[in-house]
Amino acid sequence: MNFLTELKSRNETLFYFGLICNLLALAFLVLSQVTTVQVFKVNAWNKPLKFALSIGAYAWTMAWYCYYLPKFNLSLFNWTTVLLLGFELFYIAFQASKGQLSHYNVSSPFYSFLYGLMAIAASATTVYTAYIGWLFLQQEFPTLPLHYLWAIRLGILLFVIFAFEGFAMGSRLNHSVGAYNDNSNLFVLGWSKTVGDLRVAHFIGMHALQVLPILSFYLLKNTKATVVIAALYGLLAVASLVQALQAKPLLR
Repeated sequence: MNFLTELKSRNETLFYFGLICNLLALAFLVLSQVTTVQVFKVNAWNKPLKFALSIGAYAWTMAWYCYYLPKFNLSLFNWTTVLLLGFELFYIAFQASKGQLSHYNVSSPFYSFLYGLMAIAASATTVYTAYIGWLFLQQEFPTLPLHYLWAIRLGILLFVIFAFEGFAMGSRLNHSVGAYNDNSNLFVLGWSKTVGDLRVAHFIGMHALQVLPILSFYLLKNTKATVVIAALYGLLAVASLVQALQAKPLLR
């Protein structure tokens, strides 16, 4: 509760946006249990659920980090994030309500246009995040522990790299290697148990944004250890990508 209070005081706009995303995730979870509509052999509401949780986590994480940046235009970043990621989540949920694809949907010029808009929204968000990462590299933060600062820097770096890895899926209109958009009941993630799945590296790399700073701040508390763990974490993401490209599943 103290975290939420502090988060709200740091960035009220992204606090409420993240809260809305998390509440929507709860609604999508309920819908996934009471409906039977499927897309690629998984419940249609699984995708909105995953994206709501992911977008909510991103909003709260960046709200926390951007508080440290002096002379940063928070309002511009906040509303850019809300508009871009809000659009993406709305479209994904809207398509789920109809039992239709959001990603990879090029079945008509209109759907191709909307899919392209989603790609632009995700790319613009990633570029904005990369700019914030550059600000963290360029500036000094004497009030922050050095190990925590480097965890933020490296977390953002890995986030940006593996966010753009999403183009490996978008260009193929397929998240699987060895099959066509294969899904398995691997928790809510739905990663394939039979072929390579490019979503694994995408997930691992992007969530370095949260994992590395939390590990560094609460557990490692050392700059060298933080850099080593960040390197190992990055290698894990790369290894999962190589494994997927070889058409091998993460788990059988």
